[in-house]
Amino acid sequence: MTKKKIQLKYYILGLIFLIIACAGPFEKEYPKFLTVDLNNNSGLTRTDELISIDISSIEENHTDFNPEAFIVLNGSKELASQANDLNKDGSYDKVFFLTDLNTNEQQSMMIHYNPEGKQERIYGKRTQAEISHKVGGKFVNRVYEGGTFKNVESLHVPPEHTDHSWYIRYEGPGWESDKVGYRFYLDWRNATDIFGKKTTDMVLQNVGQDGFDSYHEMSDWGMDILKVGNSLGIGTIAMWIADSAQRVEKTDSMACEIISNGVIQSAVKTNYYGWQINNNTYDLSSVLSINAGSRLTKCDLAINNNPENLCTGLVKLDSTEVITAPANDHEWSYFATYGKQSLNNDKLGMAILYKNSDLEKITEDKNSHVMVLKPTEGALTYYFTAAWELERNGITSKEDFINYLDETVKNLSNPVSVGIK
Repeated sequence: MTKKKIQLKYYILGLIFLIIACAGPFEKEYPKFLTVDLNNNSGLTRTDELISIDISSIEENHTDFNPEAFIVLNGSKELASQANDLNKDGSYDKVFFLTDLNTNEQQSMMIHYNPEGKQERIYGKRTQAEISHKVGGKFVNRVYEGGTFKNVESLHVPPEHTDHSWYIRYEGPGWESDKVGYRFYLDWRNATDIFGKKTTDMVLQNVGQDGFDSYHEMSDWGMDILKVGNSLGIGTIAMWIADSAQRVEKTDSMACEIISNGVIQSAVKTNYYGWQINNNTYDLSSVLSINAGSRLTKCDLAINNNPENLCTGLVKLDSTEVITAPANDHEWSYFATYGKQSLNNDKLGMAILYKNSDLEKITEDKNSHVMVLKPTEGALTYYFTAAWELERNGITSKEDFINYLDETVKNLSNPVSVGIK
């Protein structure tokens, strides 16, 4: 055997031993596996694509799958993943992981798992959801005096609470990705606002800790950048009644819950009991979710008693341009505004993304641009998004914002296909 062949032999043996050494720990800790096949047919590159898989579909062929002990591998690369118990019933519902997909690319990856035990993996946190209220004080004339803020998993809003009670930190729940943050006022206003971020770090845990609304002033992380007033802000839930968008103002009670505070997806659920509007009463449920690497908030609504419509929209502000999607055959479309409409007097793009089949009309009232939508069997889904020019590596022109929206609509209309083996 020649010297070159001997060197090649030992090189191959060394490579095999290296592969075994790398795979060994995974095989020992996660001895079972399944294959996930992905197909991106949108014609666009997808970065930080969140793949969602129902655990029930995994269990059809892998009945011993354990969502508390698994990893996702693309070749030898481990992908950030999480499992969610969205119903909070003690049983996990979904598995999520992040991947990048090139144009028209197909990928196969492995989910390795251990049927027993719990093995937590540590990934960088790229989303967050929280709600925090004061404890140790008391309400005096509907203002909470004393006490300190404490993060909680859920809150049934006390009847004493109203706007500017200083009871809930930054006045409601917040959710964020590494690109943008949002909140809504958990009181009679029920309107959604934007936290513009200049960092990719998670920041909400520090916002409003001084007990005041200092987040309206610029800080190292960013600031509250939207003036909501009596409008729909961005993506606020409402109903179109008598030529006006009417928010969820009068209810019997409200309960808010953080149903996911994960590394790559976080979500807030709110139940509005006894929403009284237009001589009718409804129970409404809202789930607001955000993914790592995304500006989008997904709004999933469920309502009883078959309302004629639900609506949402954007605040009407001066010095902004309205942008509507070009005619196309996509399932999804958008309505947007762009211009110097932030509280910092710099450029901000905002948009509502909706299914064409859900749209009844686009209209306006004195405060808001309004998209009137039709629920199907009490269910409705739409998205909203914000792009601030001071965001790290952000969108700084109307043209780039339009390109972002066009690509987002195309991706929503052509989801990645997922197959499990």
